[in-house]
Amino acid sequence: MAVPKGKVSKARKHKRNSANFKAAATTLVECPNCKEFKEPHKVCPKCGFYKGKQIVETEKKQKEQA
Repeated sequence: MAVPKGKVSKARKHKRNSANFKAAATTLVECPNCKEFKEPHKVCPKCGFYKGKQIVETEKKQKEQA
């Protein structure tokens, strides 16, 4: 039966495991209202719409109303 010679340090263990871990790029979808890219299932930061409804009042919209 194999027995480890000594304790594997955290740094050594993490170095070995980091070779298999790659951070994935975030998924982006096109906003149906303004055609800007946004994260799925989140309010569009440019226009403030989500599922066809105005959820957040953006600075651009506030300036137009004033």
